[in-house]
This record gives sequence, structure tokens and C-alpha cells, in this order.
Amino acid sequence: VQMVESGGGSVQAGGSLRLSCTTSEYIKSKYCMAWFRQAPGKEREGVTTIDDVGRNTYADSVKGRFTISKDDAKGTLYLQMNSLKPEDTAMYYCAVAIRRRCGGDYARDKAGYFDYWGQGAQVTVSS
Repeated sequence: VQMVESGGGSVQAGGSLRLSCTTSEYIKSKYCMAWFRQAPGKEREGVTTIDDVGRNTYADSVKGRFTISKDDAKGTLYLQMNSLKPEDTAMYYCAVAIRRRCGGDYARDKAGYFDYWGQGAQVTVSS
């Protein structure tokens, strides 16, 4: 499964961006999809997850500002980011785990749980 991201860019604080991640094939099994981010000099951080039945989780740092969604018919995962802050600046990666769900908050900070990754999309928020 290949995953291709789009939608990154630069925005001022308080602005919005939407990231998209399109999969190369339809995933028939149960799955867990996620967005991670990594800022320079920092570890990769789990931002949000969603599984095939639509259950989602969010890191405390983005709750109320970011929204994860998916369109299975299009094979696309989205991340709507509102009220962006300079500390949201990072490379954002989408990821998917096949044949298993997210287990609530379990998978969100475990990069090793995921099988396939996108190439990353840069998000830069200026103050």
C-alpha cells in the first residue's frame, strides 16, 4: 500500500490547513489510520487516529483544533487543522496499520504499530 500526502504549506498563526493522504489501493480489512508529526530535533509524535469504523482519538495538544476524517470510497484520509500555532510546525506523516484497529489510545504514539507510511508533508506556522 502506498500513501501519498498533499496539502502542506505555510500559514500564519490562527490560520487553517487541510492535509490529505490517498492510499494506492482499497483496504478491505479492519485498519487503523493515523497522523504523526515530527519537528526538527524532536521525536515523532502521534497526533490523531481513526479506525475503519470511524472511532478517533486525539493528542491533548490538538484536541478541539484538529479533525481527522476519511472517505473510504476515495481511499483518502484527511486532517483538518484549525487555529494553528507555531508549535504545530512539523513534518506531518500519514500511516496505516492493516488488519488491526487502533485500540483506543493504544496505537497513537506507537510508530512501530503501523505498516505503511506517507512521504511527509511540511506544515509551517509563523507567529
